[in-house]
Amino acid sequence: ARHDGDPPALYISIMKLFTAFVAVAAGLTSINGFAPNVAFKTRHFASATSLSSTAVDMKSSLATAANEARGLAMDSIAAAKSGHMGLPLGAAEVGAVLYGDQMQYNPSDPQWINRDRFILSAGHGSMFVYSWLNLAGFDLPMDEVKNFRQHHSMTPGHPEFPNSEHNTPGIECTTGPLGQGIANAAGFAASEKMAAARFNTADHKIFDHHVFALCGDGCIQEGVSHEAACFAAHEKLDNLIVLYDSNDVTLDKMADYTQSEDVGARYEAVGWDVVTIDGHDIDAVTKAVADAKASKNGKPTMIICRTVIGKGIPDIEGTNAAHGEAGVKFVDASKAGLGLPEDDKWFVSDGTRSFFNDVQAKNKAIYDDWQKTYTAWKGSNPDLATQLENGLAKKQPSADEMFAAIPPMAAPAEATRVSGAKIINNIAELVPTYISGSADLHGSTRNYIEGGGNFGAGGADKTYAGRNLYYGIREHAMGSIMNGFSYHGIFTPSGSTFLVFADYLRATIRVAALAELGVSYVFTHDSIGVGEDGPTHQPVETVSGLRVIPNLDVIRPGDAEETVGAYVASVDRTDGPTALIFSRQNMDQMDGVDVDTRRQGVLKGGYVAKKETGALDTIVMASGSEMQHVMKAFADSPTVRVVSMPCMERFDRQSDEYKESVLPSSVPSSGRFAMEAGVSAPWYKYTLGGKVVGVDRFGFSAPGDIVMKELGMTAENIKAVVGK
Repeated sequence: ARHDGDPPALYISIMKLFTAFVAVAAGLTSINGFAPNVAFKTRHFASATSLSSTAVDMKSSLATAANEARGLAMDSIAAAKSGHMGLPLGAAEVGAVLYGDQMQYNPSDPQWINRDRFILSAGHGSMFVYSWLNLAGFDLPMDEVKNFRQHHSMTPGHPEFPNSEHNTPGIECTTGPLGQGIANAAGFAASEKMAAARFNTADHKIFDHHVFALCGDGCIQEGVSHEAACFAAHEKLDNLIVLYDSNDVTLDKMADYTQSEDVGARYEAVGWDVVTIDGHDIDAVTKAVADAKASKNGKPTMIICRTVIGKGIPDIEGTNAAHGEAGVKFVDASKAGLGLPEDDKWFVSDGTRSFFNDVQAKNKAIYDDWQKTYTAWKGSNPDLATQLENGLAKKQPSADEMFAAIPPMAAPAEATRVSGAKIINNIAELVPTYISGSADLHGSTRNYIEGGGNFGAGGADKTYAGRNLYYGIREHAMGSIMNGFSYHGIFTPSGSTFLVFADYLRATIRVAALAELGVSYVFTHDSIGVGEDGPTHQPVETVSGLRVIPNLDVIRPGDAEETVGAYVASVDRTDGPTALIFSRQNMDQMDGVDVDTRRQGVLKGGYVAKKETGALDTIVMASGSEMQHVMKAFADSPTVRVVSMPCMERFDRQSDEYKESVLPSSVPSSGRFAMEAGVSAPWYKYTLGGKVVGVDRFGFSAPGDIVMKELGMTAENIKAVVGK
């Protein structure tokens, strides 16, 4: 955002004039980071100070590396004829300071648990992080940098967390949807605080790292970043440092066309430390980051880096044209101004390689010292070490072992959210790194871990070791913070809200599915059965809407034992997220079906709950609260099979033989029916065009049983439709 007193037009003009006269080696000309000495009239402006000759050498090396990183980005984007020039060029000095001086990491062990984390929230600028990973020595070969945005490359258009499609060492999370990276970073920071509280001891500190996020105006404008900023400040996450690439430009227009707020003042108001610097001044960036790392005042830090977007390509820098690939045609002509050889693509000097070899050696020494500390800690704390290492490896009891440890529910007629309140505590006992949370609805969603304590910065009953997170009314941030916990790698997060509010965090669910994160969502009040609250709170379309997200398991259990199966399935799955869909209203238990059949049936997604006793001619499928109706309606129908289908995605992954055993192809569409208190569309792939009793309209305000009856969710109605 632009600040009062800033002279961006003058700054850009001076910048261009200055660059035009610079045509010598970057190591000699970049002592001021290729930025003129413009005196910004901004709050908390941090300026460079005089340095020793050693510091000048460091600064010169960082400045050279910054320009060579610019060159890598320019060449890769030009080769791809696609990508975003603006941020990799505009924030190059930020990258140089982070990777060349201020962050602790070990490229030879990119999963080191006490490494600093870097999240590129402005994921469209992905060549920024790819360039720096290559320079810093990560296993990202130059051929992959050259292969930017190509099929099967390690350098996709937006950074992607290592998964079955990509494995790019050094990428900490999947980013691209703006704002989510800031919220992910809050999750990383919260996870680090939790890890430190649970695993550090008086004698050994094994967690003390920082979390860095680089964002732009787009991230700041997205509401999720503000939700997460409030959470981070309230919980005093002073290990979180956000660097804001503030360049007065968004994609369509200059930033002042759509924003006029003072971003720094807003972040200060919610409890952040804020410092504004010249983002091209290496001294200023170094000091700001070092000060933020040293701060232990309970405040996260925002460093507003005033930069020129697309810096180094005079024809586009400082304009919204720099946001994309408009600068490609000017790449070669611009290299001389950066001290780069025009005819040598993807140039990295021997000096820069040597410099980063020294950086690696420095970080390796830190890493080796930490390994000694870890070995001593592990010897003194074997139980804690087992818990930590199991959490990292996602080593936990098998599904069968969890089933054996959870006794039969023997529940009366009750809502599945009530059943879940008991089962989540069984899960928490079996998996010590399982954590829960809620967007201000623990009392309704019933997903509280008893005796687990509450997470936070202190007060009457909060500590960083607590297993229950209170997110406030911030569903979008909750989803992103949960993803941050999962990316961080130790804890298995779950979080809850009413199902109708799932769309508030839908973008984060999609990313969790894409990144293959083992996150669980507890969505309660699942249908028109919500009743009196009316159609604003009756989610008729939401379950169906979640089912279309690839790699998301959506489980809607039909009684307490199926709810056991649902919780176990969600924890047992480590290659994607699971949405648990629970009812507000009571439902009958399927006591006539064996306990193990119900539990194991959920793992398979669908199973035969009531087998025909005569010649099979009809199959009736249902999920959730409608299972009680179909079981009642066809209890005495000898030719009718009742199939419980709590999770379509799991069922679809079963073998053809198993699916045929549940839904025999010999039964035609005329004999196939389904029932669910929601939009009917997903069921037709199983009924093959047969009738579906669903709710393809919004509900209305009335007691839940009346709404259900009026909209056909009764045993009598399904029996009449089937005619058996």
